[in-house]
Amino acid sequence: MINSFNNIYRGKKVLITGHTGFKGSWLSLWLRELGADIVGYALAPATQPNHFELLDLDMVSVIDDIRHQESLAAVFAQHRPEMVFHMAAQSLVRYSYPHPAETFETNVMGTVHVLEAVRRCASVKAIVNVTSDKCYDNKEWVWGYRETDPLGGYDPYSASKGCAEIVTNAYRNSFFPLHRYGEEHHVLLASVRAGNVIGGGDWAEDRLVPDIMRAVADHKQAVIRNPQATRPWQHVLDPLSGYLLLGQQLLEGRKEFAEAWNFGPADDAVLTVEDVVLAARSSWDRISLKMNGPEEQPHEAHDLKLDCSKAHRKLQWQGLWETSRAIQQTVEWYRAYFEDKTILSREQLKSYMNSGRQKKAVWGE
Repeated sequence: MINSFNNIYRGKKVLITGHTGFKGSWLSLWLRELGADIVGYALAPATQPNHFELLDLDMVSVIDDIRHQESLAAVFAQHRPEMVFHMAAQSLVRYSYPHPAETFETNVMGTVHVLEAVRRCASVKAIVNVTSDKCYDNKEWVWGYRETDPLGGYDPYSASKGCAEIVTNAYRNSFFPLHRYGEEHHVLLASVRAGNVIGGGDWAEDRLVPDIMRAVADHKQAVIRNPQATRPWQHVLDPLSGYLLLGQQLLEGRKEFAEAWNFGPADDAVLTVEDVVLAARSSWDRISLKMNGPEEQPHEAHDLKLDCSKAHRKLQWQGLWETSRAIQQTVEWYRAYFEDKTILSREQLKSYMNSGRQKKAVWGE
């Protein structure tokens, strides 16, 4: 595994903001398996249990707020990372309605603080800013959004992610312009947008799979609030493979990759919420469901998917696990945890890496 991604991460000092979150903890695990020297900066895990603490990783973990600019800058100055993955965020649409100021402060100014720290840290060579598929101005189209489509956002969360993309582009143009790379600066900055991810170890509120699994643990029915909404579902390791592949290109000085990228599943993975929960129930009969209409809920996008042809062509990236396997692996993770406290994360990562070798993924060994 350590030789994947052209062995670029072995011995590299990598800073991850948001490492205690769901995607951040999986990325931290993968980078440790690749031999990276990791520093994490994030709030304390929001739930008990949580995936980050269950993994018990050998890494530096700084518990602080992305809104604290001086603290963040001090961590950059002390640890001098070469690679940065910015994942820290207020990541929930429904939470953003009662907490809009916190959402904008975290997702917009938090991004500014990270980019300011990068500007002042001579060791940084590359940064991948993780935003969201919800950064697009959603017209409820049946086709996927491309990286060149307009940014927007109906709700505070979506708007904050659109703003974070605008901030990223402004910093790239103003401080890290590609035509001055290698002369006036040495930083390559990219942003990434992924769809709904699933996988073991997510306990966030108001997310489909965690809500289902909490109901299982409490011997209750899971209430599904918007069963006909469609989303591009994928296992968390699929977009993370794209982030790591993109980071590899940036660290290798490939400045043509310093732009925005979509990492989503194939079109046949764009399923309704109802399709996903029924597939989950078929994998574990302890799951009990109650469908509930969206009429009393805050606005959320109904149709949303990404066009990932750019990543397919230019990065030669492809997701590896079809939706059925992503759901099955996710349910297996929770089932093992609830039944005997087994943590399958490392085993599932190895299985994913084996899939990469079998399918001759461009990042494989």
